[in-house]
Amino acid sequence: MFGIGMTEMLLIAALALIVLGPKKLPDLARSLGKGFAEFKRATNEFKNTIEVEARAAEVQQTREKLEKEGKLTPPEALPVEEPAADIASQFTSEEAAAKVREAKLAQTKYAEEDAEIERQLEEDVITAAVTKQDTGEQKQDV
Repeated sequence: MFGIGMTEMLLIAALALIVLGPKKLPDLARSLGKGFAEFKRATNEFKNTIEVEARAAEVQQTREKLEKEGKLTPPEALPVEEPAADIASQFTSEEAAAKVREAKLAQTKYAEEDAEIERQLEEDVITAAVTKQDTGEQKQDV
């Protein structure tokens, strides 16, 4: 590690123990550990920031290349249509009212189906609980 052998490490540790004393050495080690951890965290954050910026630049270059080749249309170049106006022009008020009635009927039907499914699930849960309880009682009898 760092070109330092085990003997050198022991010698440095012994000198630190002699110079700093046994009371200050744990505090120094703790402070050094926190300092190295903070340095590592900052280094990783910096590295991640550089990677994100590099990816963003790469995406921008790819976007510009595709726009030049005509394979990508920028969002501001797309025509903007009013969807509400198109839908309103397709139906008369009577047709729209009929569509609303159909939608409400379908919604009611789906709500009833959902309620039925919930009832079935509740019954299944209750049945499973009773069956589990019966099985538990049978095991206690044995």
